[in-house]
Amino acid sequence: MKKILFIQRRSPYGTGFAKEALDAILMASAFEQEISLVFTDDGVWQLKNQQDTKTLGIKNFSPTFKALELYEVKQIYVEQMALEQRGLQIEDLIIPVTVLATAELRQLIQQHDVILSF
Repeated sequence: MKKILFIQRRSPYGTGFAKEALDAILMASAFEQEISLVFTDDGVWQLKNQQDTKTLGIKNFSPTFKALELYEVKQIYVEQMALEQRGLQIEDLIIPVTVLATAELRQLIQQHDVILSF
């Protein structure tokens, strides 16, 4: 079984990268791979709770992250520095995550066979 790490770096809206990555994560989980997920840089905004996308005229896909546990995606991480730089705290996020320091994130990356960055 391969260990796959998805790294979410981009903000949730403005491009299709965040939604496409979420779709890829859900599809990969169907193949019984060990999936881990990291949010860093502007990717942490994807997990911000109470997002209002009405003025953008698009659907808010962030509630879909709550389904990750049903797909056996339980290793979900957020880089501490990314949260701090954006003024976010763990209580601001829509799902439970493990917060990692930058050095811990580097170690996590090294533990995976496949790295997909969006």
